Amino acid sequence: MRVAIYSRKSRFTGRGESIENQIQMCKEYAINNIGLSENEFVIFEDEGFSGGNTNRPEFKQMMREARSRKIDIVICYRLDRISRNVSDFSQLINELEKYNVSFISVKEQFDTTKPMGRAMMYIASVFSQLERETIAERIRDNMLQLAKTGRWLGGVTPTGYKSEMLNKKDLSLKQTRIFRLKIIPEEAELVKDIYDKYIISKSITKVEKSLLENRLTTKNGVDFSRFSLRFLLTNPVYAIADETLYHYLSSQGYEIYSDIKEFNGVNGLMAYNKTRQGKNTLGEKYRDPKDWVIAVGMHPGIIPSGKWIEVQKLLQRNKTKAYRNVKNTSALLSGILKCENCGSYMRPKIMSRLDSEGKRVYYYICELKEKSNKTRCDTPNINGNLLDSLVLERLVSIVKDYYPAVDPSLLLTLNDNTQTARNPEIKLIKGKLTVAETEMENLIRLASKQADEKVQLLILKRMENISKDINIYANRIKQLDGVPEKKDIEEANEEKIIQMLSNPGYCIMNLMDIKEKRELLKSAIELIAWDGRQVKVRLKRSKMLPECKDCK
Repeated sequence: MRVAIYSRKSRFTGRGESIENQIQMCKEYAINNIGLSENEFVIFEDEGFSGGNTNRPEFKQMMREARSRKIDIVICYRLDRISRNVSDFSQLINELEKYNVSFISVKEQFDTTKPMGRAMMYIASVFSQLERETIAERIRDNMLQLAKTGRWLGGVTPTGYKSEMLNKKDLSLKQTRIFRLKIIPEEAELVKDIYDKYIISKSITKVEKSLLENRLTTKNGVDFSRFSLRFLLTNPVYAIADETLYHYLSSQGYEIYSDIKEFNGVNGLMAYNKTRQGKNTLGEKYRDPKDWVIAVGMHPGIIPSGKWIEVQKLLQRNKTKAYRNVKNTSALLSGILKCENCGSYMRPKIMSRLDSEGKRVYYYICELKEKSNKTRCDTPNINGNLLDSLVLERLVSIVKDYYPAVDPSLLLTLNDNTQTARNPEIKLIKGKLTVAETEMENLIRLASKQADEKVQLLILKRMENISKDINIYANRIKQLDGVPEKKDIEEANEEKIIQMLSNPGYCIMNLMDIKEKRELLKSAIELIAWDGRQVKVRLKRSKMLPECKDCK
Protein backbone atom coordinates (compact mmCIF):
# COMPACT_ATOMS: atom_id res chain seq x y z
CA MET A 1 0.00 0.00 0.00
CA ARG A 2 1.29 3.45 -0.92
CA VAL A 3 0.09 6.40 1.17
CA ALA A 4 0.49 10.06 0.18
CA ILE A 5 0.85 12.63 2.95
CA TYR A 6 0.00 16.14 1.83
CA SER A 7 0.99 19.25 3.81
CA ARG A 8 0.59 22.95 3.06
CA LYS A 9 1.33 26.23 4.76
CA SER A 10 0.55 29.69 3.36
CA ARG A 11 3.87 31.15 4.46
CA PHE A 12 6.92 30.23 6.53
CA THR A 13 6.63 31.38 10.17
CA GLY A 14 8.53 28.79 12.17
CA ARG A 15 5.58 28.49 14.55
CA GLY A 16 2.34 26.56 14.82
CA GLU A 17 1.42 23.71 12.51
CA SER A 18 4.59 23.69 10.44
CA ILE A 19 5.06 21.44 7.44
CA GLU A 20 7.19 19.06 9.53
CA ASN A 21 4.62 18.89 12.34
CA GLN A 22 1.79 18.15 9.89
CA ILE A 23 3.76 15.32 8.29
CA GLN A 24 4.73 13.77 11.62
CA MET A 25 1.14 13.78 12.94
CA CYS A 26 -0.10 12.19 9.70
CA LYS A 27 2.55 9.46 9.97
CA GLU A 28 1.70 8.71 13.59
CA TYR A 29 -2.01 8.45 12.79
CA ALA A 30 -1.43 6.10 9.84
CA ILE A 31 0.99 3.86 11.76
CA ASN A 32 -1.27 3.60 14.81
CA ASN A 33 -4.64 3.31 13.04
CA ILE A 34 -3.93 1.68 9.67
CA GLY A 35 -0.85 -0.33 10.59
CA LEU A 36 1.45 1.17 7.98
CA SER A 37 5.24 1.08 8.06
CA GLU A 38 7.60 4.04 7.59
CA ASN A 39 8.61 3.08 4.04
CA GLU A 40 5.04 3.18 2.70
CA PHE A 41 4.74 6.99 2.82
CA VAL A 42 5.38 9.45 0.01
CA ILE A 43 5.48 13.13 1.06
CA PHE A 44 4.12 16.13 -0.87
CA GLU A 45 4.86 19.58 0.61
CA ASP A 46 3.63 23.01 -0.56
CA GLU A 47 4.96 25.91 1.50
CA GLY A 48 4.05 29.49 0.66
CA PHE A 49 0.80 28.63 -1.18
CA SER A 50 -2.74 29.70 -0.32
CA GLY A 51 -5.60 27.25 0.15
CA GLY A 52 -7.85 29.44 -2.03
CA ASN A 53 -7.23 27.20 -5.05
CA THR A 54 -5.44 23.96 -5.96
CA ASN A 55 -2.88 25.52 -8.31
CA ARG A 56 0.11 24.25 -6.30
CA PRO A 57 3.06 22.25 -7.72
CA GLU A 58 3.24 19.43 -5.16
CA PHE A 59 -0.54 19.06 -5.03
CA LYS A 60 -0.62 18.71 -8.83
CA GLN A 61 2.14 16.08 -8.69
CA MET A 62 0.21 14.13 -6.05
CA MET A 63 -2.92 14.15 -8.23
CA ARG A 64 -0.92 12.95 -11.24
CA GLU A 65 0.27 9.96 -9.22
CA ALA A 66 -3.28 9.33 -7.98
CA ARG A 67 -4.53 9.26 -11.58
CA SER A 68 -1.73 6.82 -12.44
CA ARG A 69 -3.03 4.61 -9.58
CA LYS A 70 0.29 4.85 -7.73
CA ILE A 71 -1.47 6.00 -4.53
CA ASP A 72 -4.03 4.16 -2.39
CA ILE A 73 -4.68 6.70 0.38
CA VAL A 74 -4.25 10.48 0.74
CA ILE A 75 -3.77 11.77 4.28
CA CYS A 76 -3.64 15.39 5.42
CA TYR A 77 -3.50 16.94 8.88
CA ARG A 78 -6.59 19.14 8.39
CA LEU A 79 -9.16 19.65 5.63
CA ASP A 80 -8.18 23.25 4.88
CA ARG A 81 -4.64 22.05 4.09
CA ILE A 82 -6.13 20.59 0.92
CA SER A 83 -8.44 23.46 0.00
CA ARG A 84 -10.62 26.18 1.51
CA ASN A 85 -12.82 26.19 -1.57
CA VAL A 86 -15.93 23.96 -1.44
CA SER A 87 -16.01 23.44 -5.20
CA ASP A 88 -12.32 22.42 -5.39
CA PHE A 89 -12.70 20.12 -2.39
CA SER A 90 -15.80 18.42 -3.79
CA GLN A 91 -14.09 17.90 -7.14
CA LEU A 92 -11.04 16.43 -5.38
CA ILE A 93 -13.09 13.89 -3.40
CA ASN A 94 -15.00 12.83 -6.53
CA GLU A 95 -11.78 12.39 -8.50
CA LEU A 96 -10.07 10.40 -5.76
CA GLU A 97 -13.12 8.16 -5.55
CA LYS A 98 -12.96 7.62 -9.31
CA TYR A 99 -9.44 6.18 -8.93
CA ASN A 100 -10.31 4.22 -5.75
CA VAL A 101 -8.13 6.45 -3.57
CA SER A 102 -9.28 6.90 0.05
CA PHE A 103 -8.96 10.23 1.84
CA ILE A 104 -8.31 10.77 5.54
CA SER A 105 -8.14 13.98 7.56
CA VAL A 106 -6.33 13.49 10.87
CA LYS A 107 -7.65 16.48 12.80
CA GLU A 108 -11.31 15.94 11.93
CA GLN A 109 -10.83 12.13 11.67
CA PHE A 110 -12.92 11.97 8.52
CA ASP A 111 -12.68 8.97 6.24
CA THR A 112 -14.28 8.82 2.78
CA THR A 113 -14.83 5.08 3.13
CA LYS A 114 -17.67 5.89 5.57
CA PRO A 115 -20.86 7.80 4.53
CA MET A 116 -20.93 9.92 7.70
CA GLY A 117 -17.30 10.88 7.31
CA ARG A 118 -17.96 11.93 3.70
CA ALA A 119 -20.92 14.11 4.71
CA MET A 120 -19.00 15.69 7.59
CA MET A 121 -16.10 16.53 5.29
CA TYR A 122 -18.34 18.54 2.99
CA ILE A 123 -19.78 20.39 5.99
CA ALA A 124 -16.30 21.17 7.35
CA SER A 125 -15.20 22.35 3.92
CA VAL A 126 -18.13 24.78 3.81
CA PHE A 127 -17.03 26.28 7.12
CA SER A 128 -13.41 26.52 5.89
CA GLN A 129 -14.58 28.55 2.91
CA LEU A 130 -16.76 30.70 5.18
CA GLU A 131 -13.71 31.42 7.34
CA ARG A 132 -11.68 32.40 4.29
CA GLU A 133 -14.37 34.74 2.99
CA THR A 134 -14.73 36.28 6.46
CA ILE A 135 -10.99 36.98 6.58
CA ALA A 136 -11.14 38.57 3.10
CA GLU A 137 -14.06 40.75 4.17
CA ARG A 138 -12.19 41.82 7.31
CA ILE A 139 -9.15 42.79 5.23
CA ARG A 140 -11.35 44.85 2.92
CA ASP A 141 -12.99 46.60 5.90
CA ASN A 142 -9.53 47.52 7.23
CA MET A 143 -8.60 48.82 3.79
CA LEU A 144 -11.68 51.04 3.71
CA GLN A 145 -10.77 52.48 7.11
CA LEU A 146 -7.24 53.23 5.89
CA ALA A 147 -8.67 54.79 2.74
CA LYS A 148 -10.45 57.39 4.82
CA THR A 149 -7.09 58.66 6.09
CA GLY A 150 -5.64 59.18 2.57
CA ARG A 151 -2.24 57.94 3.71
CA TRP A 152 0.37 56.17 1.60
CA LEU A 153 0.50 52.47 2.53
CA GLY A 154 3.92 51.72 1.11
CA GLY A 155 5.38 50.10 -2.00
CA VAL A 156 6.90 51.69 -5.10
CA THR A 157 5.89 55.33 -5.21
CA PRO A 158 4.41 56.64 -8.47
CA THR A 159 6.58 58.79 -10.76
CA GLY A 160 6.39 62.37 -9.50
CA TYR A 161 6.26 61.52 -5.78
CA LYS A 162 8.32 60.19 -2.91
CA SER A 163 7.22 58.82 0.46
CA GLU A 164 7.37 61.17 3.46
CA MET A 165 7.02 60.08 7.10
CA LEU A 166 4.89 62.09 9.56
CA ASN A 167 4.52 61.80 13.31
CA LYS A 168 0.90 61.98 14.38
CA LYS A 169 -1.03 61.55 17.62
CA ASP A 170 -4.20 59.49 17.68
CA LEU A 171 -7.29 60.12 19.87
CA SER A 172 -5.54 58.59 22.87
CA LEU A 173 -2.57 60.96 22.29
CA LYS A 174 -0.40 58.00 21.37
CA GLN A 175 2.40 58.88 18.92
CA THR A 176 2.12 57.04 15.61
CA ARG A 177 3.98 57.21 12.31
CA ILE A 178 2.15 57.55 9.03
CA PHE A 179 3.32 58.17 5.48
CA ARG A 180 2.13 60.46 2.73
CA LEU A 181 3.26 61.28 -0.78
CA LYS A 182 5.41 64.36 -1.41
CA ILE A 183 5.96 65.92 -4.85
CA ILE A 184 9.35 65.63 -6.58
CA PRO A 185 9.31 68.79 -8.78
CA GLU A 186 11.39 67.51 -11.73
CA GLU A 187 9.44 64.24 -11.90
CA ALA A 188 6.14 66.12 -11.61
CA GLU A 189 7.11 68.16 -14.66
CA LEU A 190 7.76 64.95 -16.59
CA VAL A 191 4.29 63.65 -15.61
CA LYS A 192 2.70 66.90 -16.84
CA ASP A 193 4.68 66.64 -20.08
CA ILE A 194 3.45 63.06 -20.64
CA TYR A 195 -0.18 64.11 -20.18
CA ASP A 196 0.28 67.06 -22.57
CA LYS A 197 2.00 64.87 -25.18
CA TYR A 198 -0.80 62.33 -25.07
CA ILE A 199 -3.53 64.97 -25.46
CA ILE A 200 -1.71 66.41 -28.50
CA SER A 201 -0.73 63.12 -30.20
CA LYS A 202 -3.67 60.99 -28.95
CA SER A 203 -1.30 58.01 -29.19
CA ILE A 204 0.56 56.17 -26.43
CA THR A 205 2.95 54.76 -29.05
CA LYS A 206 3.92 58.29 -30.15
CA VAL A 207 4.43 59.37 -26.53
CA GLU A 208 6.63 56.31 -25.97
CA LYS A 209 8.66 57.13 -29.08
CA SER A 210 9.16 60.74 -27.97
CA LEU A 211 10.36 59.67 -24.51
CA LEU A 212 12.78 57.16 -26.03
CA GLU A 213 14.22 59.73 -28.42
CA ASN A 214 14.79 62.17 -25.54
CA ARG A 215 16.13 59.43 -23.24
CA LEU A 216 13.51 60.19 -20.57
CA THR A 217 13.07 57.25 -18.18
CA THR A 218 11.13 56.26 -15.07
CA LYS A 219 12.50 57.04 -11.63
CA ASN A 220 14.19 53.63 -11.71
CA GLY A 221 16.06 54.49 -14.90
CA VAL A 222 13.93 52.14 -17.04
CA ASP A 223 12.47 53.15 -20.41
CA PHE A 224 8.76 53.87 -20.34
CA SER A 225 6.72 51.14 -22.05
CA ARG A 226 3.21 51.40 -23.48
CA PHE A 227 1.90 49.54 -20.44
CA SER A 228 3.64 51.72 -17.84
CA LEU A 229 2.47 54.84 -19.72
CA ARG A 230 -1.12 53.60 -19.79
CA PHE A 231 -1.03 52.99 -16.04
CA LEU A 232 0.48 56.45 -15.43
CA LEU A 233 -2.23 58.06 -17.56
CA THR A 234 -5.05 56.25 -15.74
CA ASN A 235 -3.67 56.65 -12.21
CA PRO A 236 -5.98 58.96 -10.20
CA VAL A 237 -3.12 59.77 -7.82
CA TYR A 238 -2.18 62.69 -10.14
CA ALA A 239 -5.69 64.14 -10.54
CA ILE A 240 -6.53 67.25 -8.52
CA ALA A 241 -9.69 66.38 -6.57
CA ASP A 242 -12.57 68.80 -7.13
CA GLU A 243 -16.35 68.54 -7.60
CA THR A 244 -16.00 67.99 -11.37
CA LEU A 245 -13.77 64.97 -10.76
CA TYR A 246 -16.14 63.64 -8.06
CA HIS A 247 -19.11 63.68 -10.43
CA TYR A 248 -17.07 62.11 -13.27
CA LEU A 249 -15.83 59.23 -11.08
CA SER A 250 -19.34 58.65 -9.72
CA SER A 251 -20.78 58.50 -13.23
CA GLN A 252 -18.13 55.92 -14.24
CA GLY A 253 -18.97 53.59 -11.36
CA TYR A 254 -15.84 54.13 -9.22
CA GLU A 255 -16.14 53.35 -5.51
CA ILE A 256 -15.50 56.67 -3.74
CA TYR A 257 -14.99 56.62 0.03
CA SER A 258 -14.62 60.36 0.58
CA ASP A 259 -17.38 62.96 0.88
CA ILE A 260 -17.75 65.48 -1.96
CA LYS A 261 -16.76 68.22 0.54
CA GLU A 262 -13.27 66.68 0.76
CA PHE A 263 -12.74 67.26 -2.99
CA ASN A 264 -11.10 70.63 -2.27
CA GLY A 265 -9.33 71.39 -5.56
CA VAL A 266 -5.85 70.87 -4.03
CA ASN A 267 -5.26 67.27 -3.00
CA GLY A 268 -4.82 64.28 -5.25
CA LEU A 269 -6.56 60.93 -4.97
CA MET A 270 -5.44 57.63 -3.48
CA ALA A 271 -6.46 54.36 -5.13
CA TYR A 272 -6.36 51.28 -2.90
CA ASN A 273 -7.00 47.64 -3.90
CA LYS A 274 -5.34 48.26 -7.28
CA THR A 275 -3.26 45.11 -7.60
CA ARG A 276 -4.22 41.47 -7.43
CA GLN A 277 -2.59 39.56 -4.61
CA GLY A 278 -1.31 36.01 -4.90
CA LYS A 279 0.97 33.94 -7.07
CA ASN A 280 -1.41 33.31 -9.98
CA THR A 281 -1.70 36.87 -11.29
CA LEU A 282 0.48 36.70 -14.42
CA GLY A 283 -1.04 38.92 -17.09
CA GLU A 284 -3.58 40.31 -14.61
CA LYS A 285 -1.47 42.30 -12.16
CA TYR A 286 -3.88 45.22 -11.93
CA ARG A 287 -7.58 45.00 -11.13
CA ASP A 288 -10.23 46.76 -13.16
CA PRO A 289 -10.21 50.47 -12.11
CA LYS A 290 -13.85 50.19 -11.03
CA ASP A 291 -12.74 47.69 -8.35
CA TRP A 292 -10.35 50.23 -6.82
CA VAL A 293 -11.12 51.99 -3.56
CA ILE A 294 -10.86 55.75 -4.26
CA ALA A 295 -10.34 58.39 -1.56
CA VAL A 296 -8.91 61.90 -1.31
CA GLY A 297 -5.25 61.63 -0.35
CA MET A 298 -2.99 63.65 1.94
CA HIS A 299 -0.79 64.67 -1.02
CA PRO A 300 -1.25 67.54 -3.51
CA GLY A 301 -2.42 66.66 -7.03
CA ILE A 302 -0.42 67.40 -10.20
CA ILE A 303 -2.88 67.23 -13.13
CA PRO A 304 -6.01 69.45 -13.25
CA SER A 305 -9.21 67.39 -13.12
CA GLY A 306 -10.37 68.57 -16.57
CA LYS A 307 -7.13 67.40 -18.23
CA TRP A 308 -7.18 64.06 -16.37
CA ILE A 309 -10.80 63.43 -17.44
CA GLU A 310 -9.96 64.37 -21.05
CA VAL A 311 -7.17 61.78 -21.05
CA GLN A 312 -9.51 59.08 -19.71
CA LYS A 313 -12.01 59.78 -22.48
CA LEU A 314 -9.27 59.64 -25.13
CA LEU A 315 -7.98 56.35 -23.77
CA GLN A 316 -11.48 54.89 -23.79
CA ARG A 317 -12.07 56.13 -27.34
CA ASN A 318 -8.78 54.63 -28.55
CA LYS A 319 -9.31 51.32 -26.78
CA THR A 320 -10.48 49.57 -29.94
CA LYS A 321 -7.42 50.95 -31.77
CA ALA A 322 -4.97 49.84 -29.09
CA TYR A 323 -1.51 48.68 -30.11
CA ARG A 324 -1.44 45.21 -31.57
CA ASN A 325 1.62 43.10 -32.17
CA VAL A 326 2.48 42.65 -35.82
CA LYS A 327 1.11 39.24 -36.73
CA ASN A 328 3.12 37.91 -39.64
CA THR A 329 2.24 34.23 -39.78
CA SER A 330 5.21 33.51 -42.05
CA ALA A 331 7.86 35.05 -39.72
CA LEU A 332 9.44 32.09 -37.95
CA LEU A 333 11.62 34.09 -35.52
CA SER A 334 8.94 36.57 -34.41
CA GLY A 335 9.20 36.85 -30.62
CA ILE A 336 12.49 34.91 -30.61
CA LEU A 337 15.14 36.95 -32.44
CA LYS A 338 16.85 39.69 -30.39
CA CYS A 339 19.09 42.61 -31.22
CA GLU A 340 22.60 41.83 -29.93
CA ASN A 341 23.45 45.53 -29.51
CA CYS A 342 20.55 46.72 -27.31
CA GLY A 343 18.74 43.55 -26.20
CA SER A 344 15.39 44.49 -27.75
CA TYR A 345 13.32 42.03 -29.76
CA MET A 346 13.44 42.29 -33.53
CA ARG A 347 10.00 42.25 -35.11
CA PRO A 348 9.07 41.46 -38.72
CA LYS A 349 8.34 44.40 -40.99
CA ILE A 350 6.39 43.37 -44.09
CA MET A 351 7.34 44.89 -47.42
CA SER A 352 5.07 45.44 -50.43
CA ARG A 353 7.15 43.42 -52.90
CA LEU A 354 7.25 39.66 -53.46
CA ASP A 355 10.29 37.40 -53.79
CA SER A 356 11.05 35.06 -56.71
CA GLU A 357 8.78 32.38 -55.18
CA GLY A 358 5.85 34.78 -54.88
CA LYS A 359 6.16 35.11 -51.09
CA ARG A 360 5.85 38.46 -49.32
CA VAL A 361 9.27 39.88 -48.43
CA TYR A 362 9.83 40.91 -44.82
CA TYR A 363 12.75 42.16 -42.74
CA TYR A 364 13.48 41.89 -39.02
CA ILE A 365 13.92 45.33 -37.46
CA CYS A 366 15.01 46.23 -33.92
CA GLU A 367 12.03 47.56 -31.93
CA LEU A 368 14.13 50.12 -30.04
CA LYS A 369 15.67 51.34 -33.29
CA GLU A 370 12.23 51.82 -34.84
CA LYS A 371 10.66 53.49 -31.78
CA SER A 372 13.56 55.87 -31.17
CA ASN A 373 14.10 56.81 -34.82
CA LYS A 374 17.61 55.28 -34.68
CA THR A 375 18.69 57.52 -31.78
CA ARG A 376 19.03 54.62 -29.34
CA CYS A 377 20.04 51.79 -31.68
CA ASP A 378 21.08 51.61 -35.33
CA THR A 379 21.47 47.86 -35.91
CA PRO A 380 20.92 47.10 -39.64
CA ASN A 381 17.79 45.17 -40.62
CA ILE A 382 18.10 41.55 -41.75
CA ASN A 383 16.21 39.73 -44.50
CA GLY A 384 13.60 37.64 -42.67
CA ASN A 385 12.88 35.22 -45.53
CA LEU A 386 16.54 34.26 -45.84
CA LEU A 387 17.24 34.06 -42.11
CA ASP A 388 14.17 31.92 -41.36
CA SER A 389 15.12 29.52 -44.13
CA LEU A 390 18.70 29.15 -42.87
CA VAL A 391 17.65 28.62 -39.25
CA LEU A 392 15.04 26.04 -40.25
CA GLU A 393 17.56 24.13 -42.35
CA ARG A 394 20.00 24.10 -39.44
CA LEU A 395 17.28 22.84 -37.10
CA VAL A 396 16.47 20.00 -39.50
CA SER A 397 20.14 19.04 -39.68
CA ILE A 398 20.32 18.85 -35.88
CA VAL A 399 17.20 16.66 -35.75
CA LYS A 400 18.74 14.32 -38.31
CA ASP A 401 21.91 14.04 -36.20
CA TYR A 402 19.98 13.21 -33.03
CA TYR A 403 17.29 11.00 -34.63
CA PRO A 404 18.72 8.74 -37.36
CA ALA A 405 16.45 7.65 -40.19
CA VAL A 406 14.51 4.38 -40.03
CA ASP A 407 14.84 1.98 -42.98
CA PRO A 408 11.57 2.32 -44.98
CA SER A 409 11.67 -1.43 -45.80
CA LEU A 410 11.06 -2.01 -42.08
CA LEU A 411 7.64 -0.39 -42.43
CA LEU A 412 6.84 -2.32 -45.60
CA THR A 413 7.76 -5.61 -43.89
CA LEU A 414 5.59 -4.65 -40.93
CA ASN A 415 2.74 -3.81 -43.30
CA ASP A 416 3.05 -7.18 -45.09
CA ASN A 417 3.04 -9.02 -41.76
CA THR A 418 -0.05 -7.12 -40.69
CA GLN A 419 -1.88 -8.06 -43.90
CA THR A 420 -0.86 -11.72 -43.42
CA ALA A 421 -2.19 -11.65 -39.88
CA ARG A 422 -5.49 -10.24 -41.10
CA ASN A 423 -6.09 -12.88 -43.82
CA PRO A 424 -7.08 -15.85 -41.57
CA GLU A 425 -9.70 -13.74 -39.79
CA ILE A 426 -11.10 -12.47 -43.12
CA LYS A 427 -11.32 -16.05 -44.44
CA LEU A 428 -13.12 -17.22 -41.30
CA ILE A 429 -15.68 -14.37 -41.34
CA LYS A 430 -16.33 -14.77 -45.07
CA GLY A 431 -17.11 -18.44 -44.43
CA LYS A 432 -19.59 -17.49 -41.70
CA LEU A 433 -21.18 -14.94 -44.03
CA THR A 434 -21.66 -17.59 -46.76
CA VAL A 435 -23.33 -19.98 -44.28
CA ALA A 436 -25.65 -17.21 -43.00
CA GLU A 437 -26.66 -16.11 -46.50
CA THR A 438 -27.39 -19.74 -47.50
CA GLU A 439 -29.54 -20.26 -44.42
CA MET A 440 -31.41 -17.04 -45.16
CA GLU A 441 -32.26 -18.22 -48.69
CA ASN A 442 -33.55 -21.56 -47.37
CA LEU A 443 -35.71 -19.85 -44.74
CA ILE A 444 -37.23 -17.54 -47.37
CA ARG A 445 -38.24 -20.57 -49.46
CA LEU A 446 -39.61 -22.37 -46.40
CA ALA A 447 -41.65 -19.38 -45.28
CA SER A 448 -43.28 -19.09 -48.69
CA LYS A 449 -44.55 -22.68 -48.50
CA GLN A 450 -45.60 -22.63 -44.82
CA ALA A 451 -49.28 -22.00 -44.05
CA ASP A 452 -49.14 -22.24 -40.23
CA GLU A 453 -48.94 -18.69 -38.78
CA LYS A 454 -47.06 -19.76 -35.62
CA VAL A 455 -44.39 -21.47 -37.68
CA GLN A 456 -44.15 -18.43 -39.96
CA LEU A 457 -43.54 -16.18 -36.91
CA LEU A 458 -40.74 -18.47 -35.72
CA ILE A 459 -39.18 -18.44 -39.21
CA LEU A 460 -39.38 -14.60 -39.40
CA LYS A 461 -37.75 -14.24 -35.97
CA ARG A 462 -34.91 -16.52 -37.05
CA MET A 463 -34.54 -14.55 -40.30
CA GLU A 464 -34.29 -11.31 -38.27
CA ASN A 465 -31.44 -12.72 -36.18
CA ILE A 466 -29.60 -14.01 -39.25
CA SER A 467 -29.98 -10.59 -40.91
CA LYS A 468 -28.22 -8.97 -37.95
CA ASP A 469 -25.40 -11.54 -38.18
CA ILE A 470 -25.01 -10.89 -41.92
CA ASN A 471 -24.63 -7.12 -41.26
CA ILE A 472 -22.05 -7.74 -38.54
CA TYR A 473 -20.00 -10.06 -40.78
CA ALA A 474 -20.17 -7.66 -43.74
CA ASN A 475 -19.05 -4.66 -41.65
CA ARG A 476 -16.16 -6.60 -40.13
CA ILE A 477 -14.96 -7.74 -43.54
CA LYS A 478 -15.15 -4.14 -44.74
CA GLN A 479 -13.00 -3.01 -41.78
CA LEU A 480 -10.35 -5.67 -42.41
CA ASP A 481 -10.38 -5.57 -46.18
CA GLY A 482 -10.63 -1.79 -46.60
CA VAL A 483 -13.19 0.16 -48.56
CA PRO A 484 -12.12 0.28 -52.25
CA GLU A 485 -12.68 4.04 -52.68
CA LYS A 486 -10.35 4.74 -49.72
CA LYS A 487 -7.49 2.81 -51.24
CA ASP A 488 -5.75 5.84 -52.70
CA ILE A 489 -5.98 7.69 -49.37
CA GLU A 490 -4.49 4.73 -47.50
CA GLU A 491 -1.62 4.51 -49.98
CA ALA A 492 -0.97 8.24 -49.60
CA ASN A 493 -0.91 7.92 -45.80
CA GLU A 494 1.45 4.96 -46.06
CA GLU A 495 3.75 7.00 -48.30
CA LYS A 496 3.68 9.89 -45.79
CA ILE A 497 4.57 7.54 -42.90
CA ILE A 498 7.48 6.12 -44.89
CA GLN A 499 8.74 9.67 -45.54
CA MET A 500 8.41 10.57 -41.84
CA LEU A 501 10.42 7.52 -40.74
CA SER A 502 13.08 7.73 -43.43
CA ASN A 503 13.54 11.52 -43.06
CA PRO A 504 13.08 12.97 -39.50
CA GLY A 505 13.22 16.50 -40.91
CA TYR A 506 10.13 15.79 -43.02
CA CYS A 507 7.85 16.45 -40.03
CA ILE A 508 9.38 19.87 -39.44
CA MET A 509 9.39 21.00 -43.05
CA ASN A 510 6.05 19.60 -44.22
CA LEU A 511 3.76 18.72 -41.28
CA MET A 512 4.33 21.50 -38.72
CA ASP A 513 2.62 24.87 -39.05
CA ILE A 514 4.55 28.09 -38.34
CA LYS A 515 3.35 28.26 -34.72
CA GLU A 516 4.55 24.71 -34.00
CA LYS A 517 7.91 25.42 -35.65
CA ARG A 518 8.28 28.55 -33.52
CA GLU A 519 7.51 26.62 -30.31
CA LEU A 520 10.05 23.96 -31.32
CA LEU A 521 12.70 26.65 -31.76
CA LYS A 522 11.86 28.21 -28.38
CA SER A 523 12.23 24.85 -26.67
CA ALA A 524 15.61 24.16 -28.31
CA ILE A 525 17.24 27.61 -28.47
CA GLU A 526 18.34 29.69 -25.49
CA LEU A 527 19.43 32.71 -27.53
CA ILE A 528 19.32 33.84 -31.14
CA ALA A 529 20.61 37.38 -31.78
CA TRP A 530 21.64 39.60 -34.71
CA ASP A 531 24.47 42.13 -34.24
CA GLY A 532 24.38 43.61 -37.72
CA ARG A 533 27.04 41.29 -39.13
CA GLN A 534 26.17 37.76 -38.07
CA VAL A 535 23.51 35.74 -36.27
CA LYS A 536 24.53 34.15 -32.97
CA VAL A 537 22.64 31.04 -31.89
CA ARG A 538 23.05 29.27 -28.56
CA LEU A 539 21.20 26.07 -27.79
CA LYS A 540 19.88 25.35 -24.32
CA ARG A 541 22.35 23.74 -21.92
CA SER A 542 25.04 25.99 -23.47
CA LYS A 543 25.38 23.90 -26.64
CA MET A 544 26.33 26.04 -29.61
CA LEU A 545 25.03 25.31 -33.07
CA PRO A 546 27.81 24.49 -35.53
CA GLU A 547 29.10 27.67 -37.12
CA CYS A 548 27.23 28.53 -40.29
CA LYS A 549 29.07 30.60 -42.90
CA ASP A 550 25.74 31.45 -44.57
CA CYS A 551 24.54 33.22 -41.39
CA LYS A 552 27.44 35.69 -41.46
